[in-house]
Amino acid sequence: MKKQKIKHMVGMAILLAMIVVMQFISGIIPPVGGFTISLVLIPIVLGSALFGPGAGAALGGAFGVIVFINCVTGADPGGHMVFQASPVLCFLVVMGKGILAGLCSGLVYRVLKGKNPYLAMLCAAIVCPVVNTGVFIASMLLFFVDVLSAWAQGANLAGYIMSGLLLVNFLPELAINVVFSPAGERILQVVDRK
Repeated sequence: MKKQKIKHMVGMAILLAMIVVMQFISGIIPPVGGFTISLVLIPIVLGSALFGPGAGAALGGAFGVIVFINCVTGADPGGHMVFQASPVLCFLVVMGKGILAGLCSGLVYRVLKGKNPYLAMLCAAIVCPVVNTGVFIASMLLFFVDVLSAWAQGANLAGYIMSGLLLVNFLPELAINVVFSPAGERILQVVDRK
């Protein structure tokens, strides 16, 4: 039991460190179409599969904290606009999308792993960016439509969401997660043997 607890703590610490480093790397990669591609969903999916939905939610929450810090400091200029519009709602949105993405990813993995672990990892890897982006877009439309309009710079809002948020941001994140999913399952198999 003690060995399992230590394994869990060390695993979560490594995944948390990966989230911090990957979010930093995402911040220095030049934005495409004004958006940065988030690499941190990979360790969130891996953690939710390894340690369960609660761990996924915690890792998603850590991601949310880092995103919120970037919004406050202006490291994420679009996020800073959201923060300036409403600091409390900004916090709730970035925390909510991260936590829900990790939680849902872990729940999907848990439900499907007995049937086919590779399918479970693939579905968890798909669910994570879908929830992350879905909650973000819904929140922007509900609470920050003025900021969203400013980002669109006079362009049609629906077209901007489709081209800017989905095509340029969501699809690369989804592709990265899908490509990683077989490796993620292989990592789980190796870790489970230890």
